[in-house]
Amino acid sequence: MSNLNLNQWRISRRTMLRGLGACIALPLLDCMAVLPTPTKPRRSVFLYIPNGVNTLTWQIEKAGADYEFTRPLKGLERHRADITPISGLHHPMVIGKHHNCEKVWLTGANVPGDGGAFRNTVSVDQMIADVQGVSTRFSSLEMAIEGVSLSWSKDGIQIPAERNTQQIFNQLFGVEKDSKETIRRKLSRRGSILDVVADDAKRVNRNLGSEDRSKLDEYLTAVRQVEERSRRADEWLNVAKPVVPADDAARLQRKLSMAQAGDYYRLFYDLMVMALRTDSTRVITCGIGSEGNTSGIPEIGILQTRHGLSHHNGDPEQLRRLTETDTFLVEQLAYFLDQLKAHEEDGRPLLDTTQVLWGSGMAYGHSHGNANLPTILAGGRALGYKHGQHVDFNLPKIGKYDVADVTSHYRICSRPVDGDARVSNLLLTMLQRAEVKADRFQDSLRPLSELLA
Repeated sequence: MSNLNLNQWRISRRTMLRGLGACIALPLLDCMAVLPTPTKPRRSVFLYIPNGVNTLTWQIEKAGADYEFTRPLKGLERHRADITPISGLHHPMVIGKHHNCEKVWLTGANVPGDGGAFRNTVSVDQMIADVQGVSTRFSSLEMAIEGVSLSWSKDGIQIPAERNTQQIFNQLFGVEKDSKETIRRKLSRRGSILDVVADDAKRVNRNLGSEDRSKLDEYLTAVRQVEERSRRADEWLNVAKPVVPADDAARLQRKLSMAQAGDYYRLFYDLMVMALRTDSTRVITCGIGSEGNTSGIPEIGILQTRHGLSHHNGDPEQLRRLTETDTFLVEQLAYFLDQLKAHEEDGRPLLDTTQVLWGSGMAYGHSHGNANLPTILAGGRALGYKHGQHVDFNLPKIGKYDVADVTSHYRICSRPVDGDARVSNLLLTMLQRAEVKADRFQDSLRPLSELLA
């Protein structure tokens, strides 16, 4: 059912209920499934690259509107008016703790220095999903080309990410094999089982030590997440999934792998675009790789993992290859922005209602520096952003960059130049642009007015 037809259905349902409700109290019928009135979309996409970049070739050296794109960033030249590269940001509680950077990129939570287990906090995408997700079939979509999920629940529990593109397509647009009645019975049965599990777990909890209670709490959180997904699935049973044109469906269901890296990456981006175009979700996270072991890119002649390349020990050839992979990843981002621009909604590009954050929780991998994080914000003009500039929090304090002095520049990428230049400030800005009522996020100090029109 299209958005227009869905709106008409909701209006018809409300009219019917008002008319009949005056005469007789009606039982709850399937056709009365209560769905929220759709709000004006404010979309958010979060894209994470592992192990930082070759910061020596990445660093833009001039702030403001007349900056020059460095070699790995040149693929974004055509999008200059719709992007803002940002330099100097960091997560204060993660500085010097290189393990788990990807896990706290969207949370800013404190992590142990040894990379051991820890309890995370809620990720910014899930806070946005609580507000924007009430109008869509899926409150959020968690994906990973490789690596782990970026999303964490209110209880600090990681939300699984889907890596299988065919599964993602079926989830969003696939035709259900079973009837609505059969699906509803399965959902009801699942709910009954979850109730029993929850009751049993509460009884067991009284006899456990603190460590076991923490593990059980994580388990119960996962149970609650399944309950929520089951509830939403039941509510949307009477609304057909969007129909994807045959050509698009065939393209989106291709079986690809990292052996065809360019096509494979773009397939994930195409699925994201279709999910946003159909308003199936308004919040997407995608891990582009794992900091432990991300595949090479054979089609550009690089077989080493990104993790291996990031530990270059200053070798010029390794650094060259790392720059090539940085360039490749930026070109895939540029393709994604192309697609968001190509599709219009209410007379304006989809990109205008979509804020896109692309970056890493590490600046450079060789010495695990995690200040001066590579960060690009794109889109969201209709949400109040202004673009076309390089926002730099280092230059007011250091005057100029000298990437030829490797030791000096790596120092900037290891320790923050400006302690107030926090990723959480950016995440707070994104929360507020998505109409989340929040005055702060984690250790934020202020929203970034530098980004706003």
